[in-house]
Amino acid sequence: MPPGPAPVHRPAGSASDEDRAARVALTWLAEPGNRTVWGLVHAAGAPATLDRLIRGDISDSALRDAVLARSAAGDPRRLADGALRRADRLGARLVVPDDAEWPVAVGDLSRMHLTIGGRVNQDTRPPLCIWVRGTRPLHEALGRSVAVVGARAATGYGTHATTEIAYGLAEREWTVVSGGAFGIDAAAHRAALAANGFTVAVLASGVDRPYPSGNAALLEQIAERGLLISEWPPGSEPLRHRFLIRNRVIAAATRGTVVVEAAARSGAVQTMSRVLALNRIAMVVPGPVTSAMSVGCHELLREHPQTRLVTGLSHVLEEVGRIGEHLTEPPRGPDHRRDGLDEESALVLEAVPRRGVADAEQLAAKAGLGLRVVLRRLSLLETTGLVERRDGGFALARAARTRRG
Repeated sequence: MPPGPAPVHRPAGSASDEDRAARVALTWLAEPGNRTVWGLVHAAGAPATLDRLIRGDISDSALRDAVLARSAAGDPRRLADGALRRADRLGARLVVPDDAEWPVAVGDLSRMHLTIGGRVNQDTRPPLCIWVRGTRPLHEALGRSVAVVGARAATGYGTHATTEIAYGLAEREWTVVSGGAFGIDAAAHRAALAANGFTVAVLASGVDRPYPSGNAALLEQIAERGLLISEWPPGSEPLRHRFLIRNRVIAAATRGTVVVEAAARSGAVQTMSRVLALNRIAMVVPGPVTSAMSVGCHELLREHPQTRLVTGLSHVLEEVGRIGEHLTEPPRGPDHRRDGLDEESALVLEAVPRRGVADAEQLAAKAGLGLRVVLRRLSLLETTGLVERRDGGFALARAARTRRG
């Protein structure tokens, strides 16, 4: 007798197999984040909601039509079972809210409100389930994480800034989260891997369906050394609207988000609208005013006072770390010996001619100070090596003369 199918892997948790399968079926019947579906599941549970949707017992006509169309393509329960078995063969797992590794931060999506029109901006509720490829528990990976996102058509400037930020974050044991796309996303993932750090790619397709195909090798590396995660069952296509749906998870699951480059109309800008609505830390890297790839960044900084301008790793760490954990000194030029001078000594030093010499009386007149004060300050300036006696007067020391300007 041939052996039966291999047992389907289930993470430790209190959710029943029926609940898990129902959540998969619901995600197949309606796109993730659907406000009505999430509300019904929250009130009555996933199995009861699935029964209700299949019966057509819902007032939302658009949802009812979508469920009818999807149901005509196959039995939702059978498709859910097939997805679970496919994931098991792949070595992937399904994580649901009752599991210990569920990232609780995504629950904040239940309270997020956007004033932007369009269904994708209204159906922004938390995931019903998340598919995961990789061994590390999901909640651990996302517990100390920063998203780094931006333009697919990244410039050299954007790639450089991304690499510096993502490498430094990973080196300091922050998880770098991005979307697996070309450009800024790929640079962020690669930098984290190069630092032997941890990175998570949040996909708009099944975790077994790398997209874009040009990043297939990179995404396989992430599956081996980090995590690939998705709300869509294995085998799902990367449809255009799914990238916009996916972005709410990037915003909610992380401590903050850095947008490095973004065109005027950009998915990264849309992600930032979720970051701001969730009161997460919103960081923007400015770019050249002549660059089309920085227009979106500059508009975010102009229009949203909550956004923080960051120019490198130190700024990002200061924003996402605990209070006082990563304080940085304000940028300043090179230190000079004259920086620590008191006001009177600085006036006397300024009165010393750039070339030639001057006696104490001439310096007193030029500095507007008493002769005794000037003589005391000249002694101090000699001691510090800023002035020297020469030809019966005082002159700038050679080193001081070359630095003065």
